[in-house]
Amino acid sequence: MDILAISDKEDSLLSARIERAQIKGPGVVVSCGDLRPGYLDCIATTANAPLLFVRGNHDTDERGYLDMGGTPLDGDVVRIDGLNFAGLDGSYAYREGIVGFTEGEMRGKVLLLAAKALARGGIDVLVTHAPPRGYGDLDDLPHRGFKCFNWLLDRFRPRLLLHGHTHLDYGIIPRELQHPSGTRIVNAFGFWTGEI
Repeated sequence: MDILAISDKEDSLLSARIERAQIKGPGVVVSCGDLRPGYLDCIATTANAPLLFVRGNHDTDERGYLDMGGTPLDGDVVRIDGLNFAGLDGSYAYREGIVGFTEGEMRGKVLLLAAKALARGGIDVLVTHAPPRGYGDLDDLPHRGFKCFNWLLDRFRPRLLLHGHTHLDYGIIPRELQHPSGTRIVNAFGFWTGEI
């Protein structure tokens, strides 16, 4: 399946690239957060593909995301074309008014997601906003990754983890990393296309 993953920064030419077939028509559009519902709807409509999403730390208008017709992944496992997609919203809680969690709160969310994943046959693609700790994150609290994501990767060994939050234009963030579990970790900042 071809995946179009998007996160954090809108690309005004992305719809045109899809229409001109410069980007192969994806089987699914995956948002890793911090993008407007209208932008997500436009990209998914242009691609004529289902939209799966997690909310980023700045995506506080939950109603707007539910109204656009995409499928929220937070704490859930969704099967598309034989692949299990699972997701977790938010970043580290670094101030009030964001979609943020402490490590302990996220660990609780991870354990609930793990129970669902066990019941539904595992995880092929994990979608998060923040990265796992030590794999594409930074040391400052707002951009720190979650340690418990590493446990989830070790336990389920998904083929792919898609995340956003740490912008590639910060200058020191790699687009792709390999986790010791074998999971390919991709930072979807802007957009990324790939096959699984």
